[in-house]
Amino acid sequence: MPKSSARLAVRKTYKLYIGGAFPRSESGRTFVVNGDNVALASRKDARDAVVAARSAQKKWAGATAYNRGQVLYRIAEMLEARRREFTGLGVKADEVDAAIDRWVWYAGWSDKIAQVAGGANPVAGPFFNISAPEPTGVVAVVAPPSLLGLVSVIAPAVVTGNTVVVLAPEPQVAITLAEVLATSDVPGGVVNILTGKYAETAPWLAAHADVNALDLTGVEHPELAAELERTAAGTLKRVIRPRPDADFTADPGLRPMTALLETKTVWHPKGE
Repeated sequence: MPKSSARLAVRKTYKLYIGGAFPRSESGRTFVVNGDNVALASRKDARDAVVAARSAQKKWAGATAYNRGQVLYRIAEMLEARRREFTGLGVKADEVDAAIDRWVWYAGWSDKIAQVAGGANPVAGPFFNISAPEPTGVVAVVAPPSLLGLVSVIAPAVVTGNTVVVLAPEPQVAITLAEVLATSDVPGGVVNILTGKYAETAPWLAAHADVNALDLTGVEHPELAAELERTAAGTLKRVIRPRPDADFTADPGLRPMTALLETKTVWHPKGE
């Protein structure tokens, strides 16, 4: 029997995550990160991701809060099952645990945030006046480089009924998370993840008329952040400003959720 020759390891290609699928960049561009090939997203990929997010948003927002909570809890379950894979990518074990717990925490808020952020308002007259929070819509996110930071910007957006297009600076961790999402009952298009240079793709999302909000949490350069804010103003987007020194291990509070909600107020006459 002939001696077996030394085999070459199969190098993984980290693709984009758009509409529940894992396509390569339409441009065919890649770059190498720690020996692995990673897709380099283009502006066409960004537009495709917005189309996917918009297509999924109405149905996701129309799902019951209980159902959205179930989906987020399922993400935590699958992340727990693939915990060793993330530690193998260099993520510390306590950060993986914190990311799992963060999904569970937001899952618990899914059917509670409407009661906390909305309610009946006292008015002078024979009327009911009720305020109810609604999702903003499609949110473009420049994510922080850590796993916990990534989860901390995605989870509050999707638990409140928004869909997201995420620009991820740490591609191996982000696309591994996308693989978790793809097996966690998350409908295609609710979360879309693009890898590559966010300075190249973020301006297109900031100017896109079908993007309703822009989360700049992970932007590290003040000049780029200011330019993105100016661009977003052209289409009246809600903007969350950069937080370069954010402590994602702290209690996030309600602000990450309420920042991506719109309040609708309804008047109704009281019956006799």
